[in-house]
Amino acid sequence: MFATLIRFIHRWKQFNRSLNELSRLGDRELADIGIGRSDIQAVAWKSAHHA
Repeated sequence: MFATLIRFIHRWKQFNRSLNELSRLGDRELADIGIGRSDIQAVAWKSAHHA
């Protein structure tokens, strides 16, 4: 149970870090890497669960 909680916290931090970094990018920068502004949450979520 403790390991599950630690894993959840780690993933949540990774999600927030990715979300913040992607949100700071401009629309052109996002387009350059193939991400639309509406895709940011999904990309950040996927990143957190595959890290």
